[in-house]
Amino acid sequence: MRPRDAHALLLLLLVRAAVPQGLQPRSHSLHYLFMGASEPDLGLPLFEALGYVDDQLFVSYDHESRRAEHRAPWVLNRTSSQLWLQLSQSLKGWDHMFIVDFWTIMDNHNHSKESHTLQVFLGCEVHEDNSTRGFWKYGYDGQDYLEFCPETLDWRATEPKAWATKVEWEVHNIRTKQNKAYLERDCPKQLQQFLELGRGVLEQQVPPLVKVSQHVASAVSTLQCQALNFYPQNIIMRWLKDRQPLDTKEAKPTDVLPNGDGTYQGRITLAVVPGEEQRYTCQVEHPGLDQPLSVTWVPSMSNTLIVGVISGVTVCVIIVGILFRTLRKKQASRGAMGDYVLAECL
Repeated sequence: MRPRDAHALLLLLLVRAAVPQGLQPRSHSLHYLFMGASEPDLGLPLFEALGYVDDQLFVSYDHESRRAEHRAPWVLNRTSSQLWLQLSQSLKGWDHMFIVDFWTIMDNHNHSKESHTLQVFLGCEVHEDNSTRGFWKYGYDGQDYLEFCPETLDWRATEPKAWATKVEWEVHNIRTKQNKAYLERDCPKQLQQFLELGRGVLEQQVPPLVKVSQHVASAVSTLQCQALNFYPQNIIMRWLKDRQPLDTKEAKPTDVLPNGDGTYQGRITLAVVPGEEQRYTCQVEHPGLDQPLSVTWVPSMSNTLIVGVISGVTVCVIIVGILFRTLRKKQASRGAMGDYVLAECL
């Protein structure tokens, strides 16, 4: 895995830890992912930002270009110049804040020569009842580090080494109040603006295409359920045995990944006793489905044909063997009778 891919994966883990999984009441979110490396040999710039409305990437920014780039057609065609200017200025401000925070954290750890990374995940959600939730998390070298608590205006240290940074940031009351104002006022307001721009695109619901396949290795049968090309991202996938839900410990957790075209794919696997595959059913729930969809593994025609051919060949071999033995016995009988008659003639 390339360094850049590894750190993108770390950001993905931060997102999954902060955003509830599964089916939730219809809500919308605006969030930003920041990442950077102290040394260029890690393949990352000093600062890079990605902005998402719901799970749709709409803007990117990096320290070298210092420019905000459109990443979605609905943003490029509909965003007003004033809104885009405000967004660009915000990203430039976060660029400066990120670097200052990076150096502060490294100083508090006495890190100066080694290569290190910083990841930040911040944004807000607006729910159907117009309630909001803000989140602002820091990860250092791929580990959870600090989380801002807007209700108490303080930072929660997720590891002992983050305590020094926590104390230093909490001394600055202006910063904590600004963070709270952004999460509870500015972010929801900006989200509503982008939702208006993306109306019709962000609200679409594409149901998944679901299929179940079987793989056999080392006398173990593994069933894999795939949900393909669905939107939005939230989905529930579970296994049933004899129409009853299985304990979640028996099945691997659902893995949901982007396709690159705005849709998603998910999969969940389960190891079963060979020959009992038909007892298991994959059940999928998604906003694009009117009701839960259940799919069972069906052996392919090629497998059935192969089994039939093998069975047929086996039967043929048995029949030929029986005929061969019968003919041998008849030939032996005739030979013995011939010898007897000749003896009498003599």
